[in-house]
Amino acid sequence: MIRFEHVCRRYPPNGVALDDLSFAVAPGELVLVSGHSGAGKTTLLKLIAAIERPSAGAVLVGGQDVGHLRRAAIPFLRRNLGLVFQDQKLLFDRNVFENIMLPLSIAGFPPKEAVGRVRAALDKVGLLDREKALPVALSGGEQQRLAIARAVVSRPGILLADEPTAHLDPDTAGEVATIFRDFHQVGVTVLVATCNDTLFAPFAPRRLVLDHGKLKP
Repeated sequence: MIRFEHVCRRYPPNGVALDDLSFAVAPGELVLVSGHSGAGKTTLLKLIAAIERPSAGAVLVGGQDVGHLRRAAIPFLRRNLGLVFQDQKLLFDRNVFENIMLPLSIAGFPPKEAVGRVRAALDKVGLLDREKALPVALSGGEQQRLAIARAVVSRPGILLADEPTAHLDPDTAGEVATIFRDFHQVGVTVLVATCNDTLFAPFAPRRLVLDHGKLKP
């Protein structure tokens, strides 16, 4: 499903975010990417989504080398990816329902099917009764649930999340972690970058630990 082959990511003049990473993620795995702040966790996820490109090596998603995709092909790659990054990019002038509907509208889903998918995503994250609320009226945990619902409304095969429980109280963080466990249990490949891997420990995930851009054995 996902394979890194001797991947490096450097930034000028002398910055090294990732250094010679090689690993594979099988379809349907739940994988935690952990490590200290600045270890390279976010960069790793961005390489999978072709938000950034490797300086060396190959990043393969579904057998496709995403580091060499043409710009026009990247939207097709991301149709199978659900992305939850710390900058949620919620649209604060649109309500919850409209935020989740947007990617389906862009992808050209038939309206009736799109409405059904939006409500199913809202139900999955426990926001069905908040569909008319504006994001500003939501708590931090509800905003994170909204970001997750928008990421999964297209029913992607891969879900990537960068510190999805950061800045949440312990109870809410536990609820959000359980949402990712639930998606994993229905066959979605889930990669979560986190500094708080104890939240996910009960779900027995596989762990990739980064230390200054290197993968620890």
